[in-house]
Amino acid sequence: MKRICVFCGSSLGFPVIYREAAAELGKMLARKKIGLVYGGANVGIMKVLADTVLQFGGEVIGVMPQSLIDNEVAHKGLTEFHVVQSMAERKDLMVSYSDAFIAFPGGFGTLDELSEILTFNQLRITDKPIGFLNIAGYFDLLFGFIDHGVKEGFIREEHQQNLIVATDCESILSKLVDFVPVSVVKWLEDIKVESEF
Repeated sequence: MKRICVFCGSSLGFPVIYREAAAELGKMLARKKIGLVYGGANVGIMKVLADTVLQFGGEVIGVMPQSLIDNEVAHKGLTEFHVVQSMAERKDLMVSYSDAFIAFPGGFGTLDELSEILTFNQLRITDKPIGFLNIAGYFDLLFGFIDHGVKEGFIREEHQQNLIVATDCESILSKLVDFVPVSVVKWLEDIKVESEF
């Protein structure tokens, strides 16, 4: 695994545990010689993560729309920095550079990026694994929504089982390496059969 894209917040969050976990993940990526791909910001958890990877000699690739650069939130010390014109283009480029994805606690932007990759994996647009780094139970409510979606028949159980979840950095990286995607043919055929009512 050469590079991992981390979706994370432009805010720090209130509990210090999030900053500590970002620093731990950054150190681990650098020590394992896994490059970081992220949104390119110099604020919040994004800054902590990028700065830590760089501090320990790792590669960091940032991708940011020009509109955010104009607001002076771009990190100026990265290994590579790519300027794009839209958020959609940003996500496409981040996907192309990455071998796997980690959802770290964050806000609406993190949720947007996460949702796109989950959909890409469901449709097998990409087979790259996505893991949730569930620090301090941050994603528990989202997992509750997914449980409800499975119970109500809108999310397939096999796609729920396809999600990678860990509470520590070592486990998430290990699980990403071991990931095997769900078969797309089976669930598409199941949906066709279920729709014949």
